[in-house]
Amino acid sequence: MARRRKGRAVDGVLLLDKPLGVSSNHALQRAKRLFFAAKAGHTGSLDPLATGVLPVCFGEATKFSQFLLDADKRYRSTFVLGEKTATGDAEGEVLETLSAAHVTEAEVLKAIQALNGEIDQVPPMYSALKQNGQPLYKLARQGIEVERKARQVTIYEFELLAFRPGERAEIDVDVKCSKGTYIRSLAEDIGEALECGGHVSALRRTATGPFDESQCVTVDELNAERGDGLSELLDHHLLPTDTPVAALAALTLPESSAYYFRLGNPVMDAQVYRTGEEGDMVRVFCESGQFLGVATIDEGRVAPKRLVANPASAS
Repeated sequence: MARRRKGRAVDGVLLLDKPLGVSSNHALQRAKRLFFAAKAGHTGSLDPLATGVLPVCFGEATKFSQFLLDADKRYRSTFVLGEKTATGDAEGEVLETLSAAHVTEAEVLKAIQALNGEIDQVPPMYSALKQNGQPLYKLARQGIEVERKARQVTIYEFELLAFRPGERAEIDVDVKCSKGTYIRSLAEDIGEALECGGHVSALRRTATGPFDESQCVTVDELNAERGDGLSELLDHHLLPTDTPVAALAALTLPESSAYYFRLGNPVMDAQVYRTGEEGDMVRVFCESGQFLGVATIDEGRVAPKRLVANPASAS
């Protein structure tokens, strides 16, 4: 007999501002306890060094978290030039120290420009990427280094915000990038191009997909708001269950078709090609406004791909 989950069957998305010095999972568990949620998951880890936008999905919204995981991200970061560390950030052992006194702002701008667009990036050993089921950072801590395949990522925008010259020069940057981009690797690439080494000393995710830091709430703010009250006091912070797929076109089914769609059956819909094209994925609602799940357009049919288990209680 399956063990019953402890907590409320609460559905929706919380835009959490992850604090400095804790793991994404730790921040997630704190939010889960505050909402007394039975089920929760985040949409892409941030290092303990990093802060910022961490969407947390509760309940049925976890089924669609991959869409936010795959979304473009934006970061604001400080790079230190003149030091190379084992982890590519300030938490790692310093491996090499070189003077960055010769580095000019023009040289920094040139190095940044070279990293715009589609680039190949080798994931760092100190990352959560898995090889044969083992996170790379666990291997790195054992002194083991394995070969990693370069992956193509896209740097949409890479802007220099500030340059502070010196033996340990610092630059502040703003980066908009595709999923899977390692900002630490960008710092190391710039340090290598300038022949002085580099690492990340501060990192903040300022946006994930359509959501930015101005929309986020901190765990401390949630804790203060709830106090000794019920977890339901915090529910107004939750965005609808379909938030992770909000970029998809919406299609509304009549109740007669929605009945069969809920059962997992493809249904015909005369309006389907007004919503999208063959093979497109769409959000599906019934006439009452309930979110039913996502589907693909397949030969004039709406074919379910992922359904909300209990649409009557979904946002």
